[in-house]
Amino acid sequence: MSNQAAPVEVRRFSKAFVIAHAVNGISFFALYITALPMYTDWFNFLYAVFGGPENARLLHRIFAVTFILPTFIWLIFDPKGFFLWMKELVTWKKRDLQFFTEFAKDLFGLRFKHIKQTFFNAGEKVNSILQIVCAIMLIASGFTMWFPEYFPKAVVQWGYFFHNVGFGLAFAVALGHVYLAAIHKNSKPGVKGVINGKVPAWWAKDHHTEWYEEEVKKGNFPDVDIEEEKKKQGA
Repeated sequence: MSNQAAPVEVRRFSKAFVIAHAVNGISFFALYITALPMYTDWFNFLYAVFGGPENARLLHRIFAVTFILPTFIWLIFDPKGFFLWMKELVTWKKRDLQFFTEFAKDLFGLRFKHIKQTFFNAGEKVNSILQIVCAIMLIASGFTMWFPEYFPKAVVQWGYFFHNVGFGLAFAVALGHVYLAAIHKNSKPGVKGVINGKVPAWWAKDHHTEWYEEEVKKGNFPDVDIEEEKKKQGA
């Protein structure tokens, strides 16, 4: 039996966010897979998996609808968290620019220092903004492609163009997001946040210091010692 102390955890995300994030991720992956045989003959074998071209198109449209749902899930069931996210996306300070300098050092394995961040760090803000841009591009262009009879021919043609651009950009953003959130060593402890909403207290304090310190003042979080917690968990 291990004598290792149980980690002190704090809630970072609501259940509504966890569900919305899961629906978003599953929908995006499904949209990508069902779209592949429509873009190139290399993936025609997937039609057999989906039951033919018509079924692939039907599935693509179904997941296009579920792709829109996460925003409403989060907004309806956790409006406080949703509007905090929106507020932070338009709030940029000197610390956010400093974050990128240190982040670049961290990315290349150089010595770096943590820049105090709020609930969402500058990298998460950029990721969110890019995802919003991609989603708007994909949804708007997809709508013209789905209902071409209601739009001028030129609009539909441009819809195909922007759908392709949005498709490629969104995939690149998703890859970067997965790597930085789930694979990069300094971010991995925070992955639990999108699974059950909770993260190690030491990680939250280390990576989102301003937010953590505010919660400590409110009496919501324990004022943990980062180095002590790391030693306990072997982090």
